[in-house]
Amino acid sequence: MDLTFVNPGVDYMLLQVMMPMEEGETAFWTEPLYHFYPELDKAYAESLPLPERKRYIEETLRDAYARLEDTIQEKAALYSRYWAECRAQVTAALSEAFQVDCACMFNDLRCNLSMSPISPRFLKEKYFDVFYLNSEKGAIGNSIHEIIHFVWFYVWNQVFGDSYEEYERPSLKWILSEMVVEPIMADPRLSSINPYFPREEGGCIYPYFFNMEAGGGLVLDTLHTMYREQPIEEFMKNSYAYCKKHEPEIRRHIQEAED
Repeated sequence: MDLTFVNPGVDYMLLQVMMPMEEGETAFWTEPLYHFYPELDKAYAESLPLPERKRYIEETLRDAYARLEDTIQEKAALYSRYWAECRAQVTAALSEAFQVDCACMFNDLRCNLSMSPISPRFLKEKYFDVFYLNSEKGAIGNSIHEIIHFVWFYVWNQVFGDSYEEYERPSLKWILSEMVVEPIMADPRLSSINPYFPREEGGCIYPYFFNMEAGGGLVLDTLHTMYREQPIEEFMKNSYAYCKKHEPEIRRHIQEAED
């Protein structure tokens, strides 16, 4: 397993910045941009029609990138050095968790540093984004989260034989994949190098999962128990069946949290 950190350039970064706005996302997804870039006038930006808002944000962030480019390059090198220290234990932990030899797989993963605080991942293309303001430990913590997705869906696809197109938000398969990161990350080889673990440090999954209930109990408690007690393929099947049984409750909770 290997991971390359790169600066993809300002044009790529701006595409990712604009994605939540173009898709009409709620403030849950758009608000972080204004938090991290106070030079953006949120009230002014949101008063503009979408094409003009995008133009205003692009002009502002292009100026910011000109100031930040050297820092982003330095961060890419810093993240790479820290990944080299952690690579072996991440590979061993995920090989054991998923019962596959990760040392012989996923050797072409790429992490794009981004000015966007929202970090998408692209399963088929084998790359994901990480916010450049992360420390090296934070970047590796976020990277482990994303790498778990790549391995999870590789094994999942072997089990279910379905389509990668079914693994994206807002599908239930995506929701489950986001929740199971926490029990998998609990392995000391992973949690010890993730500064966002445990929950008291911010958590390694969306915080609205922490208090999500279904069937009279906390969803994460159920998933943790299932993960500890079941082989990975059995866990995938049973955790998905559990989520399907309680899908209305799960989706209602997410909608209320994101609105």
